[in-house]
Amino acid sequence: MGTPNHSPAPTDFLPELEWRNLLKDVTDREGLSEHFSTGRRRIYSGFDPTADSLTIGNLVPIMMLAHAKRAGHEAVVLMGGGTGLIGDPSGKSAERQLQTSETVERHVAAQKPIFESVLGQVDGPAHTIVNNADWLTKLSYIEVLRDVGKHFSVNMMVQKESVKSRLNDREQGISYTEFSYMILQAYDFLHLYRHAGVTVQFGGSDQYGNIVAGTDLIRRNYHERLAIQANQEREKQGIPSSKVVGFVPNDPDVTAFGFTAPLITKADGGKFGKTESGAVWLTADRTSPYAYYQFWLNCSDEDVKNFLRVFTFMTREEIETLEVEHAKAPGKREAQRTLARAATTILHGEAEMRQAEAAGKALFSGDIVSLNEKTLREVFSEVPSSEHPRASLEGTDLIELLIETGLAKSKREAREFIANGSVSINGAKAEEGRTMRSADLLHGSVIALRRGKKAWHVTRWVD
Repeated sequence: MGTPNHSPAPTDFLPELEWRNLLKDVTDREGLSEHFSTGRRRIYSGFDPTADSLTIGNLVPIMMLAHAKRAGHEAVVLMGGGTGLIGDPSGKSAERQLQTSETVERHVAAQKPIFESVLGQVDGPAHTIVNNADWLTKLSYIEVLRDVGKHFSVNMMVQKESVKSRLNDREQGISYTEFSYMILQAYDFLHLYRHAGVTVQFGGSDQYGNIVAGTDLIRRNYHERLAIQANQEREKQGIPSSKVVGFVPNDPDVTAFGFTAPLITKADGGKFGKTESGAVWLTADRTSPYAYYQFWLNCSDEDVKNFLRVFTFMTREEIETLEVEHAKAPGKREAQRTLARAATTILHGEAEMRQAEAAGKALFSGDIVSLNEKTLREVFSEVPSSEHPRASLEGTDLIELLIETGLAKSKREAREFIANGSVSINGAKAEEGRTMRSADLLHGSVIALRRGKKAWHVTRWVD
């Protein structure tokens, strides 16, 4: 559970989400706005432990939970330790590989610090992290079929897009296991509604069907309990039981709501959160703060406007003012720089953001001597590199090394590069006749060569 901070008076934050392009479908917009305006509410979103980290796309619902806290409501993170044993078919064209309970537990534990990093620094009521394995793994099969499954129409479930597409694919199909995922997610909402006072669920737009199923289950359960109570009273009076009361979809006595955010896309149609080296992750062991900072810094002018709204806490006025300034001098990339600073600080903290920014400047300027070993390794993680025996370092001819590393094609070309001052060793220009020496080693093992402004090569000297 997060540490309680300053708690503002509860407000309706749907308009805030709307101008930030974080609102798409709402089960009852007017009712939910009133619900948020009239008291502190508990709101949750679920996260799937398919890996030991989350990707940048998962940051969207985490930011929305942060906005809930900022608006004076209680954020609840639901970790899918139970549903992760099954797997959500949404967005999948084939059956998931089932994971062991030990793997899922390990992933849940590894993901928790992400939520603490983002939500822990946000003013508002304390946030809570729960694991649905705590209740789902205790349910019996008969109990689920009798008390939950009877409220679900197979006719409705097969119309869900992720199910329909798999049913039409004879090669893949869908197992009963994944088909049942909707029932488990709906039960999560019912459990949190009953036992934790949670009244609102949200997720990505691909989750809307599951979210609606949860609100419906809560209402059906409510009317079923009314009918049972009524029949118990009739039996006490010696009157025969009546049939179960019908389901009332929008019963005002049941306060259960859901909404979704649109899936984030790039202006050029490319997939958001992907780089040449793979997915952008939310833990430093998977994507370093430096690489994370660079991801935001390198986004396009078309994307930066939306990303500032979605992935920072900047106000509308601040963003619109920045957009005007950026339009005057887009070459300065001040909007991207501001986004990179804000987004990296939110996830990794200000100290790591400063280090990442300094590393980027050092790489651009060539002044890399001041970088610590960890940052130096991160900065050059994707730069061409080669290994050389340490015993041969002293006296190695720079010209030969330039050819060996591919920075020059011939001795003549290497001499020309050195003569015109375009070759540097660890950021310092190399003079003619230069040979390598042990004093050139950074952190005892690395020498970085550069030709021109961008052609780097890292030589690693090993025993």
